[in-house]
Amino acid sequence: MQRPVRVALWTIAAVIVWAVVGVAPKGVFIVAAAAQPNGADETAAPAVQDGPDFAEWLAEFKRDAIADGISPALVEKAFTDVAPVPRIVERDRNQAEFVLTFDTYLSRVVTPTNVAVGRKKMAEHRELLRAVGEKYGVQPRFIVAIWGIETRYGAVKPTMPVIPALATLAWDRRRSKFFRNELLQALHMLDKGYADLDKLNGSWAGAMGQPQFIPSSYMNFAQDWDGDGKRDIWDNPGDVFASIANYLARHGWSDDQTWGREVKVPEDFSSRLALMRRTKKSGCRAIDGMSMSRGLNEWQSMGVRRADGRDLPTRNLPGSLVQADGETGPVFMVYKNYHAILRYNCAHFYGLTVGTLSDRLR
Repeated sequence: MQRPVRVALWTIAAVIVWAVVGVAPKGVFIVAAAAQPNGADETAAPAVQDGPDFAEWLAEFKRDAIADGISPALVEKAFTDVAPVPRIVERDRNQAEFVLTFDTYLSRVVTPTNVAVGRKKMAEHRELLRAVGEKYGVQPRFIVAIWGIETRYGAVKPTMPVIPALATLAWDRRRSKFFRNELLQALHMLDKGYADLDKLNGSWAGAMGQPQFIPSSYMNFAQDWDGDGKRDIWDNPGDVFASIANYLARHGWSDDQTWGREVKVPEDFSSRLALMRRTKKSGCRAIDGMSMSRGLNEWQSMGVRRADGRDLPTRNLPGSLVQADGETGPVFMVYKNYHAILRYNCAHFYGLTVGTLSDRLR
């Protein structure tokens, strides 16, 4: 029997049934049982805020933004009538938890319908995906799998204005430093003309567009595929696909490899794996929880086999083992590309689901 995993709720709408209304920033994976609809009450009492009042905080932030090189006119325009959004603070501070196994999660995301839609989208954008894949060295099926999981192939369009959302979270002291930087990066996006203020919508935590980039990811990885001067990750398929591919490529993707596979291990293997954990911290807890890397021939000698019992591939790639649900759940052999997926979103449920969906999209 699999050991259930306790999953934190960052109040996106139910990813597990693909009814998403908001998505988490990169580096955070969450599963939601239910979320407030977009029309939820904005006037609910805010959580306790023991710092400066919002007007005082905003005046200081505006000065800092201008000092960072953002035009005063843009700063004034961006913050016209901006006020804290109480329900965002509540969502950030009150994250429910519930229990879910990997197999249950996977069965709710990688459904026949979602696979069929993904294949249809791949056919619809075949030439564009081929060109993007060749330029960035990323197989199209992985681009489409991430696109599908993030926003259901672009069908989900979060509508929260990003500037008020990030201003609220930057003012709230719980994670002010992180969101203050994201707010500053959002202003740089606007000031450089990469995006338009009236289009700058996203999730309650500031994740934007079809790839769900937070502003710092946008500034570092978003691409202008068609050369029109915009990095339009909201409506331009070329920019969307190129941005996802660039993110993976910049995190070490190799298009001559896949992501991994499910494997069988000897019955007594869990205790041995516990002695093979990584000691060097990577900044991603999921990566740190994997085994140390070994060549496939070494894993073969230790009794690891493909899920159907056959020998591992003869190509001696370095691979690590991942236990999706702890000692009693399925075990996966993952390669270097899997690490790049975890840099997009640092959680094994996410990474393994992207990999599985990509395999079904072939």
